[in-house]
Amino acid sequence: MVLNKELQDAIEKNLVFLATASKEGVPNVVPVGFARPLDGETILIADNYLNKTRQNLDENPRLSLIPQDAKAFPFQIKGTVEIFESGEYFDQVTEWAQNVMTELEPKSAILFKVEEIYSVQPGPNAGKKL
Repeated sequence: MVLNKELQDAIEKNLVFLATASKEGVPNVVPVGFARPLDGETILIADNYLNKTRQNLDENPRLSLIPQDAKAFPFQIKGTVEIFESGEYFDQVTEWAQNVMTELEPKSAILFKVEEIYSVQPGPNAGKKL
């Protein structure tokens, strides 16, 4: 499934909520302001303050993302991540974060590969895979 341009813009311009689970299944949800689609299938996320989320992703690389404005963009995006502590993706998130807040020092770059998109729109299609 591919993210359309409108959804990509919503992800980049607003907060998103990231949901993870530990290997024991303990859930965690956090708001994140640094998420940027690289294309219709990949989202780059800056790890500036993620503690439990990062620990969960180290144990279980599955991630679910929902845009902050779920009324306008009623989608749940699921996939897997790869974490980079150096290299091209890390350099991108460092430059991006420091352009917004000079004191930010990202701990890692999270590359989120979109695998599934579900509707969270109330009604007959709620929960259906798109």
